Amino acid sequence: MAESAESSKDYFVTTVNEDHATICWGCGLRLLLPTHAPVFKCGWCGAITSQNVNKTETKCLWGRRLQDRCFVTILSVFMLFLICGGVWAVHWFVFSVSYTFGIFHYILTAILAATTVSTFSLSAFRCAGTPPTLLWGSYPVVGKGDLENYTFCHYCVKPKSPRAHHCRSCGTCVLDMDHHCPFIGNCVGAANHRHFIAFLFSAVFSTIYISFISAYAGLHIWPPVKYRSLGHLNGSGRDLAIRAFKEVMLALVSSAVQLSARGLILVYLFVSSVSLQIGLSVLLWQQLCYIYEGKTYLSHLSSQGSGGDHIEEKGCQNIFRFFGCPYSIFRYLPTLRNSPKRHTK
Repeated sequence: MAESAESSKDYFVTTVNEDHATICWGCGLRLLLPTHAPVFKCGWCGAITSQNVNKTETKCLWGRRLQDRCFVTILSVFMLFLICGGVWAVHWFVFSVSYTFGIFHYILTAILAATTVSTFSLSAFRCAGTPPTLLWGSYPVVGKGDLENYTFCHYCVKPKSPRAHHCRSCGTCVLDMDHHCPFIGNCVGAANHRHFIAFLFSAVFSTIYISFISAYAGLHIWPPVKYRSLGHLNGSGRDLAIRAFKEVMLALVSSAVQLSARGLILVYLFVSSVSLQIGLSVLLWQQLCYIYEGKTYLSHLSSQGSGGDHIEEKGCQNIFRFFGCPYSIFRYLPTLRNSPKRHTK
C-alpha cells in the first residue's frame, strides 16, 4: 500500500483539452494554455500570437496606389509651376534692381529648387523602411528570445517587428512608420523620414522666399489704387470701419483688373506660397515635436491609447540622434533637469 501511495505522488495522469492547445507561429512549438487565450506569448521565442484576427480584403489597394500617384503628379506639376512661373514673373524685376541682385536671386532659386525637388524625390520614391528578415517557424532554427514581442502580419505573411506597422495603402510593413503621406505617395518611415523632414524645411524656406519676392515685385507693377469716396465717409464706429473696408476692397479689385498676365501670376504665387507656408510650417513643427519626444505619429497615438506606460526622456539629443549626429555632440548640449516623460517607442 505504501508503494502504491508513493507511485501516485510521483506520476500524475490527466487529459489535455485540444481547445487549450495551440501552435506558436514563431518557433512551431505546441503550447498548452491554461484557458482559452485570444492573445498569448510564447515562452521560448517570445512571439505574440493573436487568435482573433479579422483580416480585411485589400481589393482597393490598386485604387489607393492610383490616388497616391495622382497626388504625386499634381504636386510635381505644382512645384514645377512655382519654379518656372516664379522665374519668369520676376526676371525683369530682379535685374532692374541691380545686376548683383539678379545673380543672387538666380543662385538662391537654383539652390532652393534643387534641394526641394531632390528631397521630395527621395521621400516619394525611396523605400520607407523594410523590417529585418528573420528565420521563423521551426524550433531548431529559432533560438530563445529571437522573436521577442514579434507579431505575425497576416497581410505580408511574415513576422512583424514591434517597431513595424503594416500600411494598407502601400501593402507592406514599414519599419518605424510615422504616417502614410498621400502627397508623396509613400509612407514616412525609418529609411526616408530624414528626407521628408529635409523636404519640409526646404519647402518652407522656398515658400517664404517666393512670397517675399513676389510681393516685392508685385508692389512695383501694381496699378495706382484710386479711391472714390474714402475721404468723404461719414459716421463712426463699426459702420464707418465696414464702409472704409468695402471702399478699399473695391479700389483694389478695380486696380487688379488692370494687371498684366505677369502681375496675375505674381498675385497667385503670393497667395499660394503663403497658404503652403502656413500648412507646411504646422506639419514641420508637429514632426519636430514628435522627434524631440523620441516618438513617431503612430507611437504617439499608441501611447495615448495605452495611457503612456513606457517612460522615455525628452531632449535635444533625440533630434541630434535623428539626424545622425555623433554621440560626442550630446555632451555639449545643455542637460534638461526635467523629470522623465512618458513615451512609447
